[in-house]
Amino acid sequence: MNRFSGTIPPQFGNLSKLIYFDLSTNHLTGKIAPELGNLQNLKTLSLSNNKLTGSIPSSLGNLKDLTILYLFQNYLTGDIPLELGNMESMTHLALSQNKLTGSIPSFLGNLKNLMDVYLQQNYLTGVIPLELGNMESMTYLDLSKNKLTGSIPSFLGNLKNLTVLYLYQNYLSGVIPPELGNMESMISLDLSANKLTGSIPSSLGNLKNLTLLQLQQNYLTGVIPPELGNIKSMTDLALSENKLTGSIPSSFGNFTKLEILHLIDNHLSGSIPPGVANSSGLTNLQLSKNNFTGFLPENICKGGKLQNITLDDNNLEGHISKSLRDCTSLIRARFRGNGFTGDISEAFGIYPDLDFIDLSHNKFRGEISGNWEKSQKLGALIMSNNNITGAIPPEIWNMKQLGELDLSANNLSGELPEAIGNLTNLSRLRLNGNQLSGRVPAGISFLTNLESLDLSSNRFSSQIPQTFDSFLKLHDMNLSRNNFDGRIPGLTKLTQLNHLDLSHNELDGEIPSQLSSLQSLDKLDLSHNNLSGLIPTTFEGMKALTYIDISNNKLEGPLPDIPAFRNATADALEGNRGLCSNILKQMLKSCPITSGGFPKKNGNLVVWILVPILGALVTLSICAGAFTYYIRKRKPHNGRNTDSETEENMSIFSVDGKFKYEDIIESTNEFDQRYLIGSGGYSKVYKANLPDAIVAVKRLHDTIDEEILKPVVKQEFLNEVRALTEIRHRNVVKLFGFCSHRRHTFLIYEYMEKGSLNKLLANDEEAKQLTWTKRINIVKGVAHALSYMHHDRSTPIVHRDISSGNILLENDYTAKISDFGTAKLLKTDSSNWSAVAGTYGYLAYEMKVTEKCDVYSFGVLILEVIKGKHPGDLVASLSSSPGETLSLRSISDERIPEPRGQNREKLMKMVEVALSCLQADPQSRPTMLSISTAFS
Repeated sequence: MNRFSGTIPPQFGNLSKLIYFDLSTNHLTGKIAPELGNLQNLKTLSLSNNKLTGSIPSSLGNLKDLTILYLFQNYLTGDIPLELGNMESMTHLALSQNKLTGSIPSFLGNLKNLMDVYLQQNYLTGVIPLELGNMESMTYLDLSKNKLTGSIPSFLGNLKNLTVLYLYQNYLSGVIPPELGNMESMISLDLSANKLTGSIPSSLGNLKNLTLLQLQQNYLTGVIPPELGNIKSMTDLALSENKLTGSIPSSFGNFTKLEILHLIDNHLSGSIPPGVANSSGLTNLQLSKNNFTGFLPENICKGGKLQNITLDDNNLEGHISKSLRDCTSLIRARFRGNGFTGDISEAFGIYPDLDFIDLSHNKFRGEISGNWEKSQKLGALIMSNNNITGAIPPEIWNMKQLGELDLSANNLSGELPEAIGNLTNLSRLRLNGNQLSGRVPAGISFLTNLESLDLSSNRFSSQIPQTFDSFLKLHDMNLSRNNFDGRIPGLTKLTQLNHLDLSHNELDGEIPSQLSSLQSLDKLDLSHNNLSGLIPTTFEGMKALTYIDISNNKLEGPLPDIPAFRNATADALEGNRGLCSNILKQMLKSCPITSGGFPKKNGNLVVWILVPILGALVTLSICAGAFTYYIRKRKPHNGRNTDSETEENMSIFSVDGKFKYEDIIESTNEFDQRYLIGSGGYSKVYKANLPDAIVAVKRLHDTIDEEILKPVVKQEFLNEVRALTEIRHRNVVKLFGFCSHRRHTFLIYEYMEKGSLNKLLANDEEAKQLTWTKRINIVKGVAHALSYMHHDRSTPIVHRDISSGNILLENDYTAKISDFGTAKLLKTDSSNWSAVAGTYGYLAYEMKVTEKCDVYSFGVLILEVIKGKHPGDLVASLSSSPGETLSLRSISDERIPEPRGQNREKLMKMVEVALSCLQADPQSRPTMLSISTAFS
């Protein structure tokens, strides 16, 4: 068949007797020739599926006898011309899949003969015009995938001959009009992916000819009307991603022709009625993310055609072997996050067409035995977080189509065989959290498609094979918490590696310099080994590295000058033999000067002479600056005291005048280590037991002499004073006073008995005391405080470092925000550009400081409180995937009982809030005022 290209010649307009004009599915470009409006006898004009541009010529309105106009699948722009309303003979109009803008023209209501209207996949805006209710001949109306707003007009119920109504993927709001139940000829009704609210009208049960009803991805509430069960012709019913409650109506047993039932992500409860499986044609049953309880019906595969079943994240229980014995047609099965029990070998391994199965987070037990050799098409096998024991059966190593194998968090034992090398398609291997032992077999080197490997928390021993260098596609490798010994292999070929965790092993020798060739490495954990010697200077070339932990080894010498070390916490460096740094002097000793009088590395004699002198000056300037600022802002409640030893003046400013410099020094034995309760980048916190109160004293380090730290420390001190002297909120830690003194500079706070939230979450026993009610109140308290800081003050304050480490708890677990060292007072007439500040893992990395920086960090904090630990890489994936959903069960802290009742509902709401907070676009994030109001 020939295909024409180029533009439409205007000479075609001279073919006055032409009746049928079809140039569809060619390579036509350019604009539609206006001369085509001269073809007065034309009845059919089809230019669809080309590459035409420009607007639709208004001259086409002259074609009074035209019955069919097909212009779909082009690149047409502009409004739909009003002149098309003159085409009184029109029966079929198709303008879909273009780039048309403007509103749907009301003149369509005048075209009494019009039967089919296709306007989908454009950029049409505005409301659905009232005039469409006059089109009594209409049989097919598709307005989907546009930007229509307003409500669904009730007059559409007048269209008795309408068989198809597609309004999905718009911005329609309001309720579904009950009048739609009058469209007695309706076969397909799709209103999904809008913003519809209210309940599903029971009148839809009158649509006796309906085969497809799709209402998913809206905000519908209430119960599923039992009347829907009267539609015996139904084949496809989708109500997922709403807020429906109640149980599945028993009337669904009337669906004898049903093929697809989707009820995912609602608040449905009760048991799954056996009648759901009455249809002989059922192929797809998706009930995930609800609150279903009880047992899986034994007749679930009654029709013998079920291919896809998803039951994730419910509260189902019991044995399922009888229910699945007839499901030999299964292709995809998801049972994650329930309470299913029984021997795992009794139910699975009998499905010849099975491609994906997820049995994780249940209570299955026994060995992985059965007829797994029949599942040779299996692409993903996931059985993590169960009570499975014994060895991994040899049949699994023969599943050559397997792309994902996850047997983590069980009690599997034995050694890995060389046959593991048969799984050459494997991209994700997770065997962590078991009792596997012995050497890692050399056959694993054949898994050249691996992208993620996790063997952590097992008993593997001997050396890490150099053959791991064959994993050229690997992004993540975790070998931590094993018994690996010997030296770390170079791994020079793993150029795609982002995360490497070798911690908690028995590795020794020096860190190989070859690791610096891993230019994509973002996180590196080598902690808790026996590594010794210097850190290779070649690490200074690892520009992508943002996190490193080398604690609890025998390392010594200078730290490389890269961001990963500059931003490292004390915990990530502690427990080594002799590390030093000329940058992190608040945590490590300074590196010595060589015998020639110069530092060993990156040194300059002048700097090494001047830095101590300037360091002494910076402390004085901080104190003087703080003193000057504060004396201007507030009259002191205390008078001046005199240091009897030095005869130099000093000042303590406090709210109630009870605190004296001598009392602070005496109660801490001049800041003895015994009273240390916390440490930060530029300060340490001590507990001071005074005669009238117990307070926390945050003392700036004395030896801050690095030039680049001077303005930082000074600004942090002033920020802390400025912010906390102006904030009075029950969920913000109280500042009692501060001291500006030649010898010491410190701030005095109320003492928080429980300490920081992150320490409680890291301690299993303490975390068990943090019930869901307490965790909910912690999140609410932080939300209220941030709302106050952002919206209840004439000059808003952005904290910029909201993290679990900066949330302190009282004895009754009341949460209070602390550490305002990086806080910023927002000026409404300023652009507020600033350097990135805050804690790694909680930052949105935005240079412009707005309240939305805190909102992002708050979203991370919500997930951390629910999960019981930092959500890690989940944050980045959620930020980069707008509209992503997240089930509560999948992230709930397993150290405490599952949330029930109102707590579950509140936590689900908090998860929704967290997802909205983590939007990559700051403008898409909610305000703390709206969040605080919603939580109230």
